[in-house]
Amino acid sequence: MSASLQGEPGHSPQAIRTATGTQALLPFLVATSNRHKLQEIQAILGRDGNHTCIGLDEAGAMSIEQPDETGTTFEENAVIKARYYADRTGLPTIADDSGLVVDALAGAPGVQSARWMGESTPYEQKNRHLLTLLEGVPVPERSARFVCVVACAWPAGQIFTARGEHEGRIHHEISGHGGFGYDPVFFSNEAGQTFGTLSAEQKNSLSHRARAFQALLAFLNSRPNSPVEP
Repeated sequence: MSASLQGEPGHSPQAIRTATGTQALLPFLVATSNRHKLQEIQAILGRDGNHTCIGLDEAGAMSIEQPDETGTTFEENAVIKARYYADRTGLPTIADDSGLVVDALAGAPGVQSARWMGESTPYEQKNRHLLTLLEGVPVPERSARFVCVVACAWPAGQIFTARGEHEGRIHHEISGHGGFGYDPVFFSNEAGQTFGTLSAEQKNSLSHRARAFQALLAFLNSRPNSPVEP
C-alpha cells in the first residue's frame, strides 16, 4: 500500500462557516455512478462516523458530462476523475480507479477492466470469457491481483492518492453471488475463497479498495478540519 500528497491543504475546504458562525462539514462527493462501489466506500469511510459521503445523484451531479479516462495507469485515471468533479461541484471529491490484473494476459484487463468487452457487457459474460481465455492454464500460472487507487481532490487544488492491492488468482469457475464485477472468479490467497463468496463485511476488511481507502481514512483523521470563509 502506498500514498502520496500533492499540495498542502493547510486550510482544508472540508469545512465551511455558516451564517451563524458555526462550522459545517462538507460531505465528500464520491465520483461514481456504480451504486455497489458507492456502498463499499460509504461503509469503509463511515466506520468512525466522522466522514459523510454522497454519490453523484445525491449531489445533483448526474447531469455533468463524465470525464474521459485517458490515463494509462490507475493513478492517472483516479486523479482525472477526482479533479474533474471537484472543479465542477466545489466539493472535496473522492474517485478511484480499480481493476483486475491477470499475469497470464500480460496485465489485462487492467485499467480497461470496466470497459473490457464494452461497458454494457454484463460481468457474467466477461467472467465467462476470462475463464475461457485461461482454460487449461495451470493454477501456478493463474496469478492475478485486484488494484485500487483512490484520489481525493479539494477544490483548492490539493490531491491525495493511495494505492491498495490484493493478491490471488483466477478461479477455475464462477463461485459466489456476492460483491460485483470480477469478484466471483477472483480467488483470494488471503481469504482462501473467491471474493464472490465473502460477506460484505469480510470483503470490506481486506479488499484492494479497503486497503486504499483505509490509507485515505488515516490521512483524513490525521488532519484537523479548518474553517474556510464563504
